[in-house]
Amino acid sequence: MSLVAGTIVTLPIDREVSPFGYFLSGGTQDILLHYSELTSEVKPGDMVEVFLFFDTDDRLAATMKKPYLTLGQLALLEVADVHPRLGCFLEMGLGRQLLLPIRELPELRELHPQVGDQVFVIMEHDKQGRLKAKLAGEQELATLAFHAPSTWKNEWLEAIVYKPLQMGTFVVVEGGVLGFGAIGLIHSSERSHLLRLGERVKVRVSHIREDGRVNLSMAQRKEIGRNEDSDKIYAYLESRPGGGMPYSDHTAPDLIKQRFGISKAAFKRALGKLMKEGKIMQKENWTYLANSKAEESDK
Repeated sequence: MSLVAGTIVTLPIDREVSPFGYFLSGGTQDILLHYSELTSEVKPGDMVEVFLFFDTDDRLAATMKKPYLTLGQLALLEVADVHPRLGCFLEMGLGRQLLLPIRELPELRELHPQVGDQVFVIMEHDKQGRLKAKLAGEQELATLAFHAPSTWKNEWLEAIVYKPLQMGTFVVVEGGVLGFGAIGLIHSSERSHLLRLGERVKVRVSHIREDGRVNLSMAQRKEIGRNEDSDKIYAYLESRPGGGMPYSDHTAPDLIKQRFGISKAAFKRALGKLMKEGKIMQKENWTYLANSKAEESDK
C-alpha cells in the first residue's frame, strides 16, 4: 500500500508503544499515531481514519484530526505567522501550519499578506515530498465561481484579494448563500490604496460583465461621492487660516490623491458642485471660501 502525505486513509492499529502512541500498519512501514493526535479512544486491532503528514523529523506520521484541505484541494486559509525569508504559515486545522513559500508571494513586500489575512491556496508536495501550499490562480478559482446576479449592481459586498497587481486587483467577491463567489477586478483608478494579497475589502459592484464577472470600485457612485467629497473639501477650507488652500483644478493628480484620497476627476466634480452653489472661488491656483478674506480683497 502506497502511503502519501496529505491524504486521508484508513489503517489498522498494530500496537501501542508507550509513551509515544499507536503504530498503524501501513504495509511495508509503520506509521505513528501519537497520543496527542487522538480524537477518540482506540485500541490495537481498530481501523482508524487518519490524515498523513510529515513530523518535525520528516517522518511520515498520522493524526485523527481533520484538516481544512487535503492534497490537491483548494481552501481559504488564514495566515497564522509571517517569516521574512520563508513566507507565510497558514492555519490548516491540525494545530500546525502549512507553509506558503516566499516565491509564491508578490515581489513587492507591501503586497504580502499579514497575520489574519486569508489566502486561496492548493495543497501540494515540494520536491522532497513534504506538504506545502501554492496560491490558487484564476484557472482553479473559475471552476468554483458563479456568474454574478444582476441584483448585485451598485451593491456593496466583501471580497478577498487573490492577485494584487499595479494595474488592478483581482478578487473573489464572497457569494454568501449563493455559493463560492464571483471573480472581480478593482481597477487601479478605483482603489483608494494598494491592496495586499489576502486582504479583505468592501467593494461596490459598478458593472456586471457578460461573462458573469464584475468590475468593482472602492468609491461611492459619482453622485453620492461628489456630495461626500465636496463636504470634505469644504470642511478642510473652513479649517484653514483665511479659508484658502493651495489646491485647484490645476493641481497635479498625485497631490490631490495624497491630500484628499480621491482622484483628480472626483476632486474637480466636487469643486464644480461647490462653485455652482456659490460656496467657493478660485484665484491663482488657490481655492478659497466664497466669504474668505481673499474674496473681500478683490472687492
